[in-house]
Amino acid sequence: MKTIQQNAARVLAVTALVILGGCAGMTHQEKGTATGAVIGGVAGNVVGGGLLGTAAGAAVGGVIGHEVTK
Repeated sequence: MKTIQQNAARVLAVTALVILGGCAGMTHQEKGTATGAVIGGVAGNVVGGGLLGTAAGAAVGGVIGHEVTK
Protein backbone atom coordinates (compact mmCIF):
# COMPACT_ATOMS: atom_id res chain seq x y z
CA MET A 1 0.00 0.00 0.00
CA LYS A 2 2.81 2.38 0.83
CA THR A 3 4.37 1.78 -2.58
CA ILE A 4 1.13 2.81 -4.29
CA GLN A 5 1.03 6.05 -2.29
CA GLN A 6 4.67 6.77 -3.08
CA ASN A 7 4.08 6.17 -6.78
CA ALA A 8 0.96 8.36 -6.72
CA ALA A 9 2.93 11.17 -5.07
CA ARG A 10 5.67 10.88 -7.69
CA VAL A 11 3.19 10.89 -10.56
CA LEU A 12 1.45 13.92 -9.07
CA ALA A 13 4.74 15.78 -8.68
CA VAL A 14 5.83 15.05 -12.26
CA THR A 15 2.41 16.03 -13.58
CA ALA A 16 2.57 19.28 -11.64
CA LEU A 17 5.96 20.09 -13.13
CA VAL A 18 4.77 19.39 -16.66
CA ILE A 19 1.61 21.45 -16.23
CA LEU A 20 3.36 24.36 -14.58
CA GLY A 21 6.04 24.27 -17.25
CA GLY A 22 3.38 25.22 -19.79
CA CYS A 23 2.32 28.35 -17.92
CA ALA A 24 4.30 30.83 -20.05
CA GLY A 25 1.25 32.08 -21.96
CA MET A 26 -1.11 32.15 -19.00
CA THR A 27 -2.43 35.21 -17.23
CA HIS A 28 -1.51 35.91 -13.62
CA GLN A 29 -4.92 34.70 -12.44
CA GLU A 30 -4.71 31.47 -14.45
CA LYS A 31 -1.29 30.76 -12.96
CA GLY A 32 -2.70 31.36 -9.47
CA THR A 33 -5.59 29.00 -10.13
CA ALA A 34 -3.30 26.26 -11.47
CA THR A 35 -0.82 26.68 -8.63
CA GLY A 36 -3.60 26.57 -6.05
CA ALA A 37 -5.02 23.42 -7.61
CA VAL A 38 -1.65 21.66 -7.56
CA ILE A 39 -0.89 22.65 -3.98
CA GLY A 40 -4.42 21.78 -2.91
CA GLY A 41 -4.21 18.40 -4.64
CA VAL A 42 -1.00 17.51 -2.87
CA ALA A 43 -2.37 18.69 0.47
CA GLY A 44 -5.62 16.80 -0.10
CA ASN A 45 -3.69 13.63 -0.88
CA VAL A 46 -1.61 13.97 2.27
CA VAL A 47 -4.56 14.78 4.54
CA GLY A 48 -7.37 12.73 3.03
CA GLY A 49 -5.46 10.21 0.96
CA GLY A 50 -6.72 8.57 -2.16
CA LEU A 51 -8.35 9.96 -5.24
CA LEU A 52 -11.22 11.67 -3.43
CA GLY A 53 -8.92 13.59 -1.09
CA THR A 54 -6.70 14.65 -3.97
CA ALA A 55 -9.62 15.78 -6.13
CA ALA A 56 -11.27 17.69 -3.29
CA GLY A 57 -8.01 19.38 -2.36
CA ALA A 58 -7.35 20.35 -5.97
CA ALA A 59 -10.83 21.81 -6.34
CA VAL A 60 -10.61 23.84 -3.15
CA GLY A 61 -7.04 24.93 -3.91
CA GLY A 62 -8.04 26.03 -7.41
CA VAL A 63 -10.88 28.16 -6.10
CA ILE A 64 -8.67 29.73 -3.44
CA GLY A 65 -5.87 30.38 -5.96
CA HIS A 66 -8.37 31.94 -8.36
CA GLU A 67 -9.82 34.25 -5.72
CA VAL A 68 -6.49 35.27 -4.22
CA THR A 69 -5.07 36.37 -7.59
CA LYS A 70 -8.05 38.52 -8.63
